[in-house]
Amino acid sequence: MKAIVATDKAAGAAGIKVVERPHPQPAIGDVVVQVYAASITGDELSWPSTWTDRENHDRTPSVPGHELAGVVSAIGYGTTGLSIGQRVFGLTDWTRDGTLAEYIAVEARNLAPLPGDVDFTVGAAIVMPGLTAWQGLFDHGHLQAGQRVLVHGAAGIVGSMAVQLARAAGAYVIGTGHADARDTALDFGAHEFVDLDKEVLENVGHVDLVFDVLGGDIAKRSAALIRAGGTLVTITGPTEVRPPEGVTIDFVVVPDPVQLTEIVGRVRDGRLRPHIGSIITLDEAVGVFNPTRRVRGKTIIRVHP
Repeated sequence: MKAIVATDKAAGAAGIKVVERPHPQPAIGDVVVQVYAASITGDELSWPSTWTDRENHDRTPSVPGHELAGVVSAIGYGTTGLSIGQRVFGLTDWTRDGTLAEYIAVEARNLAPLPGDVDFTVGAAIVMPGLTAWQGLFDHGHLQAGQRVLVHGAAGIVGSMAVQLARAAGAYVIGTGHADARDTALDFGAHEFVDLDKEVLENVGHVDLVFDVLGGDIAKRSAALIRAGGTLVTITGPTEVRPPEGVTIDFVVVPDPVQLTEIVGRVRDGRLRPHIGSIITLDEAVGVFNPTRRVRGKTIIRVHP
């Protein structure tokens, strides 16, 4: 089969190649999925798990990508809940070969059924952003109707999902970003928008929850706006930033088929949409990690026509 591999950590994006690899075989609890569409997170080459396994042993050449939508083609011993020919989508394990390949072996428990009326490209686009926004707002932020939520990067891949989910939950949503992101953030449902380059963040007043994708000084200033008992949720990693009378939670997204089923249901009825920037082929995906590449929205790799 054809796959994209990362060959050398020192080489980074220059070490990304298209190669031929053997078909994966399903282990106990696995299924093999024929990948129809996949996606990546732009900073995957900086993740230790891209280069090493759980015991810190080198595992290159490794296949990047952890979001996929496709069709089950084989089932491992003891695997239940899925069947051959079933459409699925989900998030794969960080330390196993990823989704930029024609086929992938993945734990069945990480996958959810993909309804037949949802395109594979859409399925791949909502996995990481949808789960990250859902878990940040509801699992960690405990968002309630009527609360005020500050969403940084509101026009971005994850931020736009957080805006939509928070608004649908009955929150008042304040989005932030650069000036050219204003229209996009408002289109995704933000009630108001703050240009972080020219407007004063502190003018938004107090909020109950901050969804942070920026970190640094913006996170520190945001923490000061959080009401007593409120929460700063961040995906930027461990931080010393704390609200004066609240809590800070940094988290890493985890697979959750139940949440994926809820998310794709909202996509089907029009309450949620992904921010897709471009759709490319697997051969073109060699350049997707190039640090000079700039695309607004999620890049989707259409692996199988």
